Amino acid sequence: MIRALSEAQRRDWLRLARTENVGPVTFDQLIQRYGEPSLALAALPDLARRGGRINPIRIPTEAQAEAELAAGAALGARLICACEPDFPQPLAALDPPPPLIWTRGKIELLRRPTVAIVGARVASAAGQRFARGLAAELGEAGLVVVSGMARGIDGAAHEAALGTGTVAVLGGGIDDVYPPEHGELYGRICRDGCVVSESEPGRTAVARDFPRRNRIISGLSQAVVVVEAELRSGSLITARLAAEQGREVLAVPGSPLDPRAKGCNDLIRQGAAICEGAEDVLRALEGLRGFREPDRRFAPPPGPEPDDGLREKVAALLSPTAVSRDEIARAAGGPPAAVFAALVELALAGRAELQAGGMVAAC
Repeated sequence: MIRALSEAQRRDWLRLARTENVGPVTFDQLIQRYGEPSLALAALPDLARRGGRINPIRIPTEAQAEAELAAGAALGARLICACEPDFPQPLAALDPPPPLIWTRGKIELLRRPTVAIVGARVASAAGQRFARGLAAELGEAGLVVVSGMARGIDGAAHEAALGTGTVAVLGGGIDDVYPPEHGELYGRICRDGCVVSESEPGRTAVARDFPRRNRIISGLSQAVVVVEAELRSGSLITARLAAEQGREVLAVPGSPLDPRAKGCNDLIRQGAAICEGAEDVLRALEGLRGFREPDRRFAPPPGPEPDDGLREKVAALLSPTAVSRDEIARAAGGPPAAVFAALVELALAGRAELQAGGMVAAC
């Protein structure tokens, strides 16, 4: 549901998104259940206690939320919540979308068709040359190039697309320039492109932030092109997320003698389209329809509340191996709405991890 938020609602939306143990799935479930972020915030302490939490759950104060908003404003950045009209449609179509993003620069680029180009940080000269050429040609065709502003392929793609439109998605805050040598590039993207981050301003990225960043890179894009990637790399995570999100995945084939080609060759082996130039990307995009936001209601009828017995039965069914929420509901034998409510309570207590795609695992 697209709607405008008052200043108080935006502050509460931010507080809920920054609450301990509230990820995108839990946030989405809470908004569907309570309708308003203020009502969800009021319910959080009791929900976490029922899930088995002993210590109070950490909820940002109004002053802390106001401080984050002020820090973003001082940078010239803008906060966009998932329900607001300017939230990028491709991200809104994710299930669930990130609750909010910070943006800096030309946000109108987020309304244009986009393609992600990602790849190795320690990239070959040939790989960087290919990324530059591909980004330039896609830009000339009217596409915005999205990447992660990392060394190597990312940086080459951004440089080539600055004149036609590029979006950099950061793992840290909207002002977290990494690597440091990309300071000038960052400044140029802020001026001529757009920078996007899910994290609060001033935050320095840590390892767990990059999968979230990769999800936004793929989520913003109609297609993801991997230029170079070893078998264990963040670029392959981006490609996997893109496939799960229904995006097109393309890979540039390479020599079997180069470890940086093994990831791309493996993607092709698994069904990714071969990319030898911009025409392959444009062909893959032919006939694609626009993104449609999932049918979400902000104030659904309340479902049955889980009792202690059902809640602990659900907790006992969880394991480190992720399974679907529907599978948990079948095994628990309770009403699905009550099982899903129990999972939210367990997540708030730090006993369950709600993942995208309806999956859940024990923490």
